[in-house]
Amino acid sequence: MSSSSATIDHHHDHTTTTGIPNKKLLMWAFLASDCMFFGCLISTHLIYRLHPPPDAPVARDIFSIELTSFSTFILLMSSLMMALAVNAIQKNNLKSMRWSLLTTIFFGAIFLGCQVYEFQHFVHAKGLTITNSILGTTFYTLTGTHGTHVAIGVLWLILMYVRSFQPVNTAADRGWFWRGVLHIIAITGVVMFSMFAVIGLTHTLQAGEGLLAFVSHDFGLLIGLAVSTALSLFLARPRGPVAFNEANAIDVESMGLYWHFVDIVWIVIFTAVYLLEYI
Repeated sequence: MSSSSATIDHHHDHTTTTGIPNKKLLMWAFLASDCMFFGCLISTHLIYRLHPPPDAPVARDIFSIELTSFSTFILLMSSLMMALAVNAIQKNNLKSMRWSLLTTIFFGAIFLGCQVYEFQHFVHAKGLTITNSILGTTFYTLTGTHGTHVAIGVLWLILMYVRSFQPVNTAADRGWFWRGVLHIIAITGVVMFSMFAVIGLTHTLQAGEGLLAFVSHDFGLLIGLAVSTALSLFLARPRGPVAFNEANAIDVESMGLYWHFVDIVWIVIFTAVYLLEYI
């Protein structure tokens, strides 16, 4: 499903006074404000880490650099898949774009699952809460805000993926709306079950048990993941021409800008919050 895109300029819009598409300009403006917001949060954390109170907990005794390094790698791979999705829609390769979006969604769910497990572990096993120390306050505020951005990005990816199935004539296809709703529910189910599967698998490995123990403990979870995945694939089967093509590349590109920004911010957070504690 590829065709020449020579007639569409994906980077410039000569109908605007700036030459930049309005959607992209709006996204850059939002990201600029978000950059300052995260800059304040990161700076606050670093200031308190440079001048900790006497009773401050030792971050190295709390953090799990192995798990965080894994989730960082997963998030970086999601950025690669997002770039492939943008490239695919610019070439009008809708099938490749959909698979790239799905992979990005899946990687985002794994990252969120790792973060949820990390928070849970820090609170219950390490005793670090958002109120009992300045480290907990700055850490949870910063990483929690970033996690919220990732969750919003995953939801946006799901909506964009489902939108790519919109038929050309929605009036003639009256079942499109409800199929879209079911598709959103199914993909959201895949995300949620994937998150909990990551949490369950991490718990199992931390306890020194094997994969068989994970399967036996979380068999219902795996069944839910399989059913949600099967329903998503069923709803994604071809039904005719769709109203989503290379002309919508700017929408995917704007979403890609947001996702890449979130990944870049996490690289800074990973360096400033985690790695600096081991130097």
